[in-house]
Amino acid sequence: MKKISYFWIVITLISLYQIACNKDNKESMFPAPISCDTSIVTWSEDIQTIVNNSCAISGCHNRLSASNGYILDNYKGVKEIVDNHMFLAVVESGEMPKDGNKLDSCSIAKIRVWINNGALEN
Repeated sequence: MKKISYFWIVITLISLYQIACNKDNKESMFPAPISCDTSIVTWSEDIQTIVNNSCAISGCHNRLSASNGYILDNYKGVKEIVDNHMFLAVVESGEMPKDGNKLDSCSIAKIRVWINNGALEN
């Protein structure tokens, strides 16, 4: 009697395992990382969007509330702190954005490439 009970328990567990893992595949279990294209990074297409969404927001670095005197809602303000070697340092360290999450690695990579390419207003 015990042999029959163990047999059905094992059969049930194997069936449940097969049902549970039926749709699992490498792609769904380990999705490919989101691609980060840094081959062409421009102020107008990449950096301005990052800055506007993370830095030049209400209560931080916009014209209405320029934290520490830095206004980052325009190219001139961002270029000033880039030239002082502060922008990349505070972004990479996670010090900024102050009340938000650290920028994602793709955004940081784009900022780094843009600065290394001369931080042009393009």
